[in-house]
Amino acid sequence: MRDIVEIGMGKTAQRGYHLDDIAIVPTRRTRDVDDVSTNWQLDAYKFGIPCVAHPSDAIMSPASAVALGRLGGLGVLNVEGLWTRYEDPRKQLEALAEAGDEENLTARLQQLYAAEPIKPELIAERVREMRALAGDGNVTVAVRVSPQHTLALAPVILDSGVDLLVIQGTIVSAEHVSTVDEPLNLKEFIADLDLPVIVGGCTNYQTALHLMRTGAAGVIVGIGADHLTTSDAVLGIRVPMASAIADAAAARRDYLDETGGRYVHLIADGDVHTSGDIAKALGCGADAVMLGAPLSLAEGMPGNGLWWHPSASHPKLPRGSIGLTAEPLGSLEQLLYGPATDPDGLLNLFGGLKRAMAKCGYRDLKEFQKVGLLLDN
Repeated sequence: MRDIVEIGMGKTAQRGYHLDDIAIVPTRRTRDVDDVSTNWQLDAYKFGIPCVAHPSDAIMSPASAVALGRLGGLGVLNVEGLWTRYEDPRKQLEALAEAGDEENLTARLQQLYAAEPIKPELIAERVREMRALAGDGNVTVAVRVSPQHTLALAPVILDSGVDLLVIQGTIVSAEHVSTVDEPLNLKEFIADLDLPVIVGGCTNYQTALHLMRTGAAGVIVGIGADHLTTSDAVLGIRVPMASAIADAAAARRDYLDETGGRYVHLIADGDVHTSGDIAKALGCGADAVMLGAPLSLAEGMPGNGLWWHPSASHPKLPRGSIGLTAEPLGSLEQLLYGPATDPDGLLNLFGGLKRAMAKCGYRDLKEFQKVGLLLDN
C-alpha cells in the first residue's frame, strides 16, 4: 500500500522515493562477474549494455551515435536539433562552448535553434551518414522526434530508413486533448508502422499503462531530471525516479497479463548519474537507462563538455540550464567499460553494473529486476 500523507485539510499526497533514497540488498549468493550478462533486446534489436543516449545535441551527433552503437548501446539523434538545421553545426557548437559563463548561454542556445529551421533533406542526410559510418557493423539507427512534430516529420523519417523511432517529450500521454490542433493519436500512428517505437516520458502507473496500450515497444519513464533540469522550478513537476520506475513496472506486469505475454521495455530517464544509480534503476524494474549528462563527460562529445536538455532551447519557456558538467574523464569506451581512475562511479558505468549484479548473485538483467531493496532515508 502506497504511503499517503495528509498535507493539509482536504488534500493528501503520495510519498515518493528517489534513487538516492533506496539501496540494493545482496542475496545469499554471489556470482563471478565474468558470468554476468548485461545484454538486452528491444524487438529485433540486440544491445550489449542497457544504455540509451539522451537525444541532446550536447552528446549526440551522427558520429557519436554510431560510436555508442558500436560499444553496445543505443545512440539516438534528435531530428529537431542542430544537426538537421545546419549543414555543419560544429562551428556553432564550438562557439557555444567558448562563450564562457559571462554570456547568457540559454539565450545563445535559443538563438542557435531559432536561426535555422528544421530541414527535411538534412534528416535524410544524417541517417545516410549514420548508415555509412556504421558500415557493416551491428549498429541500430534511431532518431528522436517530439510529439508535436511527429506527423509533419514522420514521412521523411520513415523514408530515410531508420531502424527505431523515439517519440519523446517532457511529458507524453496517449490521450492529448486539444481544441486548436488535431492531436497525435499514438495508437493509430504506431499501428501503421513497421518499426518499433519508444515513447515517453511518463511518471505514473496510469500513463505508463496507456502508453503500453498504444503498441509501443518501449516506454520512457521520467522527465530527464538532473542538476541542470529546471522542470521543477518552471512547471512544479518532479516525480522521484524510484517510485516512477516501480509504478511503471507494475503497469508492465498488468499489461503483460492483459495481453497474454506482450512485454514492453522500460527506459529510466532521470536521476541517473553513476553506475550505482544505473543498478538501482534496473533494480526498481527498468530494462535500460537513458544517459545524458554522464555521457557528456566523455572526450570528443559534440558539446565539448557542455550539457543541455532539448527543452533547454525552448523559445518561450526553457526548462533546463546549459553548463559545463566537468572536464572530460576519458574516452567513451572508458566511460562505459573502464578502466576507472575515478572512485565515484562516473567511469566504467556498466562494469560497475556487472559487479553489482555479481555481488547480488544475478546472471542477467531480467533476474536483477528481482533484487531486494531497502529504504535508506
